[in-house]
Amino acid sequence: MNFELLYPPRLSRATVDRAEPLRLDAERLLTGWPKARVLLVDEKGRAPIRPDANDEYTVVTKPATDFGAEPPAAASLLGEQDEVAYWAMRGAPSLIDGDDPSEWQDLRARGADLDPTSAGLMVSAVAVLSWHDNAGFCARCGSPTAPTHAGWMRVCAKCAHEEYPRTDPAIICLVHDGADRVLLARQPVWPPGRYSVLAGFVEAGESLEACVAREIEEEVGVTVSDIRYLGSQAWPFPRSLMVGFAAVADPTQPLRPLDGEIAEAFWLTRAELRNALHSGDWVTGDGKPLLLPPPVSIARTMLDSWAAAG
Repeated sequence: MNFELLYPPRLSRATVDRAEPLRLDAERLLTGWPKARVLLVDEKGRAPIRPDANDEYTVVTKPATDFGAEPPAAASLLGEQDEVAYWAMRGAPSLIDGDDPSEWQDLRARGADLDPTSAGLMVSAVAVLSWHDNAGFCARCGSPTAPTHAGWMRVCAKCAHEEYPRTDPAIICLVHDGADRVLLARQPVWPPGRYSVLAGFVEAGESLEACVAREIEEEVGVTVSDIRYLGSQAWPFPRSLMVGFAAVADPTQPLRPLDGEIAEAFWLTRAELRNALHSGDWVTGDGKPLLLPPPVSIARTMLDSWAAAG
C-alpha cells in the first residue's frame, strides 16, 4: 500500500524568494536597506514570535535602519518578498527597545504554529547564523574568515579559501508491512513512552536509498524493500535536512534494537496509531505509554499521512 504526505511538513513551507542573485548586487542591497526588515535570533535559536489574527504565529522583524545606514557585515540576507528584503542577525531581547523576552521562542516550541512566511524565514535564519557561529576560522589553514555574499559565503583572509553553509542530509523512514502495521522505535535519551519512526545520517559516498536500508537494518535488524521518497524538511539543529521515505518490511522478522541507539521497537496497527493521534497521550494494549512526535517534525507528518491511508 503506497501513500503520500497529506500536507507539507511544517518547516518545509516558505514564501520568501531566496533571491540568490541579489546577494552579489551591492547597489540593490544598499538601496533596498531603508525598507528592509531584520529578524533577530539569539544564540539559543530563539526569535520574537507573536500570534496573529488568523490564529497562526508570526515572527517579529525590526526596521533595518535600526542597525545602521547599510547592511552590517554580520547580517545574512534571507530573501525578498513584495520588494522587501529580509535579513537575519544575532540579537537578544532589549527592554530598552520595548522587547518582551517572553515572546522569544525557538522552532521546537513554536515552529509548527508559524505561518508559512515566518516558518521559512526562521528556519533559514537559524541555519545560516548557526553556520556563521562555527565558521570563523578556515578549515584549510586555520586563519580567520570574513563573511561576504550577503552572509552566504566566508572567505579566508590568508589563503582565500571559500566556505559555504553546510547541510547534513539525514534519512527518516516510516517502515510499514504493506498492509496495516507500522514500526515505531524509541531512542534511549527520549522520555519514557516517546516513539517515532527510524532515522539516521547519510554517510560519505552513500545514496539516500542505501542509507535507508543500512540504517534500518543496523538499528532494528530488519531488511526493507520498496523504498519510496515522501518529502523533506530542514531541521536546523544545527544543520540537518530530513529526507523522508517509506519502506516495506516483513513484521515476522525478529526485531533486534541496536544497543545504545534504540531502547525498544515494536509494530503498531493503523487503528492503534489513529487512536494515539486522536488522544495525544495514549496507552497501548500491552500497557505501554505512547507519545508521538510533535507536529513540528516531519515524522509526525509521515505518521498522520500513513494513518489516514487505507
